[in-house]
Amino acid sequence: MLKRLFDLIGASIGLMIFSPVLFMIAVLIKLETPGPVFYRGIRVGRYGKPFRIFKFRSMVQNADRLGADSTTENDARITRCGRFIRRFKLDEFSQLINVLLGDMSLVGPRPEVQKFVDMYTEEEKQILNLRPGITDWASVKFHNEGEIIEKSGIEDADEAYATLIRPDKLRLQLNYVHHHNLWIDLKIILCTATTLFSSRLRRNIELPEDKKATETI
Repeated sequence: MLKRLFDLIGASIGLMIFSPVLFMIAVLIKLETPGPVFYRGIRVGRYGKPFRIFKFRSMVQNADRLGADSTTENDARITRCGRFIRRFKLDEFSQLINVLLGDMSLVGPRPEVQKFVDMYTEEEKQILNLRPGITDWASVKFHNEGEIIEKSGIEDADEAYATLIRPDKLRLQLNYVHHHNLWIDLKIILCTATTLFSSRLRRNIELPEDKKATETI
């Protein structure tokens, strides 16, 4: 109940503060390419219930039909405006709407597409007990996900994601499932903000390896 109240207050304040920026992004998207302002892809939410995510469109229209679900840094489907907003994760800010609607939380395991959820083990299915979030420990560690996939040399972006990112991402998400609280959420939000506005990945961020580590970050 406290987490939901925190989400509602945080999302409301966030939308009010960033509304001018969000409006500018919407205008730039419409000016550059035809198509909707938002990408409304289907993601798997709490208890396995699907929902449509609000995400500023950073790629050409119908990009999900033209390639893999995962995206490299230099994916040809990304627009000029999209490249900028993806760099600073501005495309994710519109998910504050999903938080208000109750589909998502400010902090929680990032929502996945169905095909990756179908690969969950019985233990990993515990991730679905929580509302998915705008950010989590995995978002901090893999904030340069596109770059990691690009440099991997693996031609299939989904294969690169599944090999290089997904295993550690699931470990961090399960750690959060078992050891989350409001204080941890505040730490994650602070680390996310710091990472977004730093010139490179803060490699010295200590991420949780076990149940005690969540209090050391």
